Amino acid sequence: MVRPGKKGGDQVGKTKCGKGCKVVDIVDPHGTPLGVHLAAANRSEVKLIEPLLDDLQIPGKAPEHLLYDKAADSDPLRKRLQAERGVELVCPHRKNRKKKPTQDGRLVRKYKRRYKVERTYSWLHNFRRTIIRYETTLLRYSGWIHLACALITLRRL
Repeated sequence: MVRPGKKGGDQVGKTKCGKGCKVVDIVDPHGTPLGVHLAAANRSEVKLIEPLLDDLQIPGKAPEHLLYDKAADSDPLRKRLQAERGVELVCPHRKNRKKKPTQDGRLVRKYKRRYKVERTYSWLHNFRRTIIRYETTLLRYSGWIHLACALITLRRL
């Protein structure tokens, strides 16, 4: 059977390594997933943080600090998050940064807890279906991601 249409599925973007999909999640201080956002892999991570906070499952409760890696080192993003949501973005500055650093050492010390986020990613990758995206529709793939997050949450209880 020949199916006419676009190959690759919804929200699949080209990267240096091929095609893919980004899974960005937000976790509580213990590593339990609270919200997940899926997007094409060719989208910038700076543009994925605000939709991720919109997908947060706890209404009215925004985190005080948001720990992220160097990909989110953006002064306009820091200002938007602080002004609109009251969230402080904690991420180390990139090496090639031209402007003066905006964070002192006290705030960056919170970054040592980033391992809890990475640990949650490793728990998510224990489910084979979430590592490689076999589904062509984003709805089915997000269903598998949400099921994996629910199982991780149940294990944490």
